[in-house]
Amino acid sequence: MQQGRFALATAGLVALLLLALAGCAVVKEVQKNETADREQLLAAAGFKVRPADTPEKLANLEAMSQRKLLIHEHNGKTYYVYADDLNCKCLYVGNQRAYDRFQQLQVERQIVAQERMIAEVNTGAAMNWDLYGPWDPWW
Repeated sequence: MQQGRFALATAGLVALLLLALAGCAVVKEVQKNETADREQLLAAAGFKVRPADTPEKLANLEAMSQRKLLIHEHNGKTYYVYADDLNCKCLYVGNQRAYDRFQQLQVERQIVAQERMIAEVNTGAAMNWDLYGPWDPWW
């Protein structure tokens, strides 16, 4: 009897661990997609991509805050930088004009997403489901 409880508890723990690992994989995939989207916007806005193609550059890149848009001053000028040591192993660098364009592209992307959502809701509301019935009782 004791062995049965232990086996059941062990199986439950293994199942819970597998679910947690699967959840982590999903979160990482979502983060990777969000990072790719952001990097596409940065490039479209005019940010320059600087690869970390030497050990020194890679070490410097890894020491920076990752996947965050930060302001840096260099030779009296303001630059915006975005480090990604995980996906592209590169540094995106932009000036004020590129940053302003990036902000504009983000707003435009949000507007498009909202318009798409509204269109989907309106399409669903206009659907006359009774024309396509009768529906199975198990649906």
